Amino acid sequence: MTIKRLGTVQRMSQIVVHQQTIYLAGQVGDPAKDVAGQTEDVLQKIDSLLEQANSDKNHILQATIWLADMKDFASMNAVWDAWVPAGHAPARACGEAALARPELSVEILIVAAVR
Repeated sequence: MTIKRLGTVQRMSQIVVHQQTIYLAGQVGDPAKDVAGQTEDVLQKIDSLLEQANSDKNHILQATIWLADMKDFASMNAVWDAWVPAGHAPARACGEAALARPELSVEILIVAAVR
């Protein structure tokens, strides 16, 4: 079985493709922005990474979203809901967690299918 890794550094790969499944590393946005701005940044990164892996947001299978504070749930969802194509909502979980840096508000992990 072939495993393809893209954007690999010592600690992690940004993209791992195994057979027809794409795994993206957790993505974060500009910590100077509010949660909506960070979410927009993250979703732009996801679009770009999926394109590199021969996929797009119509092929997302699962999303895991971590918020530093669940009080930001509605703000993050407003951006998320505008981004997800109608009829293509993935399986999704959202929870609260301490993120890698205190100024980060949101981190999103994606599993998708190759187009």
